[in-house]
Amino acid sequence: MSIQQEIKSQLAKLLATEDLIVEHKQVETASFNVETRVLVLPLWEKASSEVYDMLVAHEVGHALFTPCEDWIERYPEIPPSFVNIVEDARIEKLMKRRYAGLPKTFFTGYKELQGMDFFKLSDIDVNEMGIADRINLYFKIGNFIDIDFNDYEKTLVSMVKSAETFDEVLEYSLVIWEYAKEELEQKKKEQEEIEEMKAKLEMEDGDGDNEQEYQTTTQGDEGDSEKSDKEDGEDDDGLDYEDEVYSKGGGITLGDEPKAETVENLEESLKDLVNQAGRETLYVEKPNDLDLDKVIIPNWFIHKNIDFEWRENTSEDFLNADNEFDEFRKSARKEVNYLVKEFEMKKSASAYARAATARTGMLDMSKLHTYQYCEDIFKKVTVLPDGKNHGLVFILDWSGSMSTIMKDTIKQLYNLIWFCRKVQIPFEVYAFTNGYPYHGNESRYTAKSNMICVEDSFALMSLFSSKVNVRTLDHQMRNIYRIATRFGYYHVSWDERDRFQVPVGMNLSGTPLDESLICLHQIIPQFKKDNKVEKVQCVVLTDGEAYTPCYHKEVKRDWEENPYMGRNAIWSGTFVRDRKLGKTYRIKDCNYGMTEVLLENLKDTFPTVNFIGIRLIPSREAGSFIRRYHGWSDSEYNKIMKGWKKNRSVSIKSSAYDTYFGLSTAALASDDEFEVKEDATKAEIKRAFGKSLKGKKMNKKILSEFIELVA
Repeated sequence: MSIQQEIKSQLAKLLATEDLIVEHKQVETASFNVETRVLVLPLWEKASSEVYDMLVAHEVGHALFTPCEDWIERYPEIPPSFVNIVEDARIEKLMKRRYAGLPKTFFTGYKELQGMDFFKLSDIDVNEMGIADRINLYFKIGNFIDIDFNDYEKTLVSMVKSAETFDEVLEYSLVIWEYAKEELEQKKKEQEEIEEMKAKLEMEDGDGDNEQEYQTTTQGDEGDSEKSDKEDGEDDDGLDYEDEVYSKGGGITLGDEPKAETVENLEESLKDLVNQAGRETLYVEKPNDLDLDKVIIPNWFIHKNIDFEWRENTSEDFLNADNEFDEFRKSARKEVNYLVKEFEMKKSASAYARAATARTGMLDMSKLHTYQYCEDIFKKVTVLPDGKNHGLVFILDWSGSMSTIMKDTIKQLYNLIWFCRKVQIPFEVYAFTNGYPYHGNESRYTAKSNMICVEDSFALMSLFSSKVNVRTLDHQMRNIYRIATRFGYYHVSWDERDRFQVPVGMNLSGTPLDESLICLHQIIPQFKKDNKVEKVQCVVLTDGEAYTPCYHKEVKRDWEENPYMGRNAIWSGTFVRDRKLGKTYRIKDCNYGMTEVLLENLKDTFPTVNFIGIRLIPSREAGSFIRRYHGWSDSEYNKIMKGWKKNRSVSIKSSAYDTYFGLSTAALASDDEFEVKEDATKAEIKRAFGKSLKGKKMNKKILSEFIELVA
């Protein structure tokens, strides 16, 4: 869809004074579903802006004023084209009445269509057309052509002008239809008389004197002129009487019943405005009835299975992982305390900024002596607004590409979990996967055509929750730390390690990030309800793009009685539609566009929720990541890249996330602790100290911004 079409969609919604669902599709004519409130518009890409506005206003008029009823049962004798003529006049009148600017729009639009001969009148005498066509032309382009009506026909025109209801439209259409039949019969009678006269003339034999005499008597002075011209030597192949009588009517052919040819002509001409070569516009919707019980793997179930598989494990690597976890937990206390300090400071500052000072109505005795020159002698009270209850929801990337940095990512996550625990913020941590065999291949929703697919293998693993006690949480964090450590051994030869196995279902898989975002539409309200929180922060930790899901497509196969619900790919240019919000979102890029659209939809649905992205970036991908959100402006790009090289991090504000943090995977994986050998040189000590400071600086900068968002 072009920018113009997006603008016209908004125009349609504004004119309708409701969030109509507007779809631009590869169709020949517009249509409106009264029940679903879906307005389908053709791809009028060849139309000017004025014509486009007029056509949109016309179709919105049908959406607002044309009722959804089967009127054919009441008036089966009236052709739909006759009803359409009267109804068009009515709805355009009502639209002009409602919006003062539309008369000019219709005037300009129809003037342009007339100039392009959209009604195909170039070789036709308008006044020889039937009453239906003349009425149609009168109300559409009557400002630009002269149309004749007899006295009775003028009453029909006035009748159409006065139509206010659809019942009146049907009634007046019937009157016009009856008159059109009489009109046609009269024309047929005249046609028969001409035919008889022609036959009579052909039977006469002579040198043409009789014909010339008849021309003289019927054509008067014009006949004399033609005779004079022929006498001057012109060939006798010009218009004679027979040519005239048969050209009368402008080439209009009389049928068995009256027709409204201008209606068909306009419809055919409007098809020329449609870009026939354009790709079909696709509209998809997310499923709203996901069964979360078949999506979320319970926290207790995951760790029960892990404990069962590791009940007798005493391998060296297993024990080393436990020792590492204990050391990290001790070293993380400073980082966590820093987060708590930042949070309390920023929360207090925010509360103070919103504080209100008011007079109490009681005298301040210490100021009483100033009453002669100061009116402010009353006690004051400063009211601090109540702080909102906070909650955090984490979505963790459990894909294969995370193997080398999973442990470092888990460390950052643990800092945030311990922070939440210390300031008593409820939290839930989910990891997305499509490799956990908990529910098998059970369907999680009712599939419908043009609905985004949520694969049956998709699942959210509930790794951690604030609902468990401290001891249980510590044990569960130790379990996941072991698994993350084991992932790091994938790139180490078997001879170097005493291996322990990853529990069933916990291996890394694909990247169903988009499915996770769809689930948040149900997870967030449930989380707020269960924990009685007002403010929710949603944090997504990932190292790459989601694979774009497919959509369901109904296919009728010859060998099957019922349609088959197949699947098709979603590409750039596809629109995601939210019926509840009445909004439509365009996917601009098939690689990351779906994620951006789903995030925008989440922000529109939950305006009080902060959506924070943490993207782990290899150095080689930093440039492309930054250009994605800041374009190709060399000055802006160079400025941000300079900051990236210095801090190994970047904070993006122009993505669908409220804030999108980019962290260097190399910096994340580096050892931040100041450790040197006993016999280290001064230079080695200096480098180790600098490296430690640099890592801590990056972490503090990012964590400070994060805490500011939370507070």
